[in-house]
Amino acid sequence: MKIENTFGIEAKARVLFTYSSEDELRNAIAIIRQQYSHLPILHVGCGSNLLFLGDYDGVVLKSNIRGVRLLKEDSDEVTVEVGAGEVCDEFIGHAISRGWYGMENLSLIPGQVGAAAVQNIGAYGVEVQDVTDHVKGISLTDGTERIWRRDECRYGYRRSIFKEELWGKYAITRVAFRLSKHFEPKLQYGGLVRATEEAGFTKDTLTAEALRQIIIGIRQAKLPDPKLLGNAGSFFKNPIVPAEKADLLLRQFPDMPHYPAEGGTKLAAGWLIEQTGWKGRSLGPAAVHDRQALVIVNKGGATGQDILKLCQAIQHDVDKRFGIKLETEVNLIS
Repeated sequence: MKIENTFGIEAKARVLFTYSSEDELRNAIAIIRQQYSHLPILHVGCGSNLLFLGDYDGVVLKSNIRGVRLLKEDSDEVTVEVGAGEVCDEFIGHAISRGWYGMENLSLIPGQVGAAAVQNIGAYGVEVQDVTDHVKGISLTDGTERIWRRDECRYGYRRSIFKEELWGKYAITRVAFRLSKHFEPKLQYGGLVRATEEAGFTKDTLTAEALRQIIIGIRQAKLPDPKLLGNAGSFFKNPIVPAEKADLLLRQFPDMPHYPAEGGTKLAAGWLIEQTGWKGRSLGPAAVHDRQALVIVNKGGATGQDILKLCQAIQHDVDKRFGIKLETEVNLIS
């Protein structure tokens, strides 16, 4: 059975279950235990952050749990629980329409809400962890439910307990977000101040919907639509290096973008890749996007192995020039 993924890679699973409720998920888990206990299990959403290196010789679970439920509300904020199968960007648009703010900067990032919580997606100075109240999941072993408060999710830069210690052990079913009823734009990253000024807004006149549309415009201008050109968004993480390493590099490359980060200094992976000459270049049917070096695209007919070869070539050249080992943001599935 074909596995949906935004890279447009032809990959099949031995067994595929799609579920729309916790009960359907538990039924699927019972069947897996009875008939497929010898096979590995992979949980997917839209396949927006996965690179299949071949067919998956195991069981794939796909979430279609929908729904938005208001849990708590006061004069300042709301706590709202969202089905893991909801498209994250659609929920952000819905939240803004209801006057719930805090996720505007994450607009147009592909994927479902459950995957957003696993990956701790982020953009323009905002991460999912900033607005997460709790996460619900069901054990793929025995079907029991567990709830993780935000501080139990072990969130960090593009990581969480679900992506590390609990990878393959739980299916995320619902995510609760704590959102503000007072819009306070976060404009400190990615040239958003300039972009809002160019759109004719000041910080006082800017609305959440206007900011959302500005961010959507920025993303559409530099990132390819996966429906037209297969990709998984940012392929590599922005590396965080010790401050001493960053200072040494800045002496050699004074124009190198850099930002303070927990544990050191964050560098721009796209800039590092661009300096090695890979931006816009191809390796067979896989290529580095000509407008954003962080994005690897499937020009048509690429396999997961084709994209992996390009990934490894980029990693080699960045390491050779800068002494930095780029890590993939995309999960490699073999």
